[in-house]
Amino acid sequence: MDLSSPSRAAEMVGLRVARRLLDYVELGKPRLMLLVLVTTAVGFYLGAEKSSDLSLLWPTILGTALAATGSLALNQVMERDTDALMMRTCQRPLPDGRLTVREATGYGALLSVGGVVCLWLTVGWLPALITTVTIFTYLFLYTPLKRRSPLCTIVGAVPGALPPVTGWAAAAGTVGVEAAVLFALLFLWQLPHSLAIAQLYREEYQAAGLKVLPAMPNGTTATGRQAVMHSAALCLVALLPVPLGMAGILYLVTALVSGAGLVATSMAFAQRASASRARALLLVSLVHLPLLLGMMAFDRRWILQ
Repeated sequence: MDLSSPSRAAEMVGLRVARRLLDYVELGKPRLMLLVLVTTAVGFYLGAEKSSDLSLLWPTILGTALAATGSLALNQVMERDTDALMMRTCQRPLPDGRLTVREATGYGALLSVGGVVCLWLTVGWLPALITTVTIFTYLFLYTPLKRRSPLCTIVGAVPGALPPVTGWAAAAGTVGVEAAVLFALLFLWQLPHSLAIAQLYREEYQAAGLKVLPAMPNGTTATGRQAVMHSAALCLVALLPVPLGMAGILYLVTALVSGAGLVATSMAFAQRASASRARALLLVSLVHLPLLLGMMAFDRRWILQ
């Protein structure tokens, strides 16, 4: 085959363009961004009454997707040095040299600003403001704090818990106690979830100089204790949607059963923080949140009828 033929050259160019596009997609951490969009959509749905303009959902999702992708890309710019020191992140586009800092910074800044502007112009000032707070706390509080204090996990749970509040504000035009409950659910859920991840990769975090709790001296015991405490708090907060009229009996049963499983798994992890028990806690947390939000949305449908 003639490698210099026009068709072969065009194929190679196409492959390079596709690889570059995939690198930009990877900057936005697609799996994490998907969680942001799902929780935003659930918040919108729960905040919407029958008379709400459901067409606002799509600009809400678009603006949130742009802002989330942009801030996640800027996070990778800020963490490129520590990413290069960890096996789980060293193949990302920046530490691997596939994209430059300038390219990633411009991409992230453009999408972050574009997402906020999109929300402001199409949905309203309140969702735009909440998204701005999300970006600020993620980039300028959580990200630098990872190098300084194990409190970073708690601080990082704040921007992670704000997307459903954005969705609620976009649908309802305001926020109140119901939006606060959604925030609390996401905030508390992230703590055992994040601690399980940190326990699994604590040696890499230590090597990179990141101050997550399991990587601190005698941090494993504290990690287990924190996981149990926040799992139990999550179970209690998860009961609040029922008296608030956000969900009904099916949700209540789901929250009790799934919450009991999360607490039991956290307690087993606290007794012995092995890799297998950390993975079990991570898996249970990944099942618990979709169950809560999915059943809450399902129950909400019948309440509104």
